[in-house]
Amino acid sequence: MFKFTALVVVGNRDGMVGIGHGKAREVPDAIKKALETARKNLCSIPVNKGTLPHAVIGRFGASEIIMKPAAPGTGIIAGGAIRSLFELAGLQNILAKSVRSRNPFNSLYAAMNGFDQIRTVSQVANARDKDISSLVQHR
Repeated sequence: MFKFTALVVVGNRDGMVGIGHGKAREVPDAIKKALETARKNLCSIPVNKGTLPHAVIGRFGASEIIMKPAAPGTGIIAGGAIRSLFELAGLQNILAKSVRSRNPFNSLYAAMNGFDQIRTVSQVANARDKDISSLVQHR
């Protein structure tokens, strides 16, 4: 008895992205289950001018993804399943490196873990009970 596995990435190209994993005896059923799971697991990513607000390292299992913001015009420097995740998240300029395990399932979950760690300046200011102007250095 064979079972098929599907890994699906969904996103609106504007900061919302989710991943889903489904198993079934037929391929279309596995894709349908994965799509349902991906829609349930949508998360919001703060996109700042087409890139991340700051560098972050996502970890899941043996996979580790280093994600860094990039200058405009750089494009998506990432490979495999991670590239499609960034495209569907609406990130146009990002540098990413997969270290340790390159398993696509764990790499995607590691990237989502990294997205959960991203904080904006306003979130940090609220957590510290300070004004944004006191956190940002003017040059």
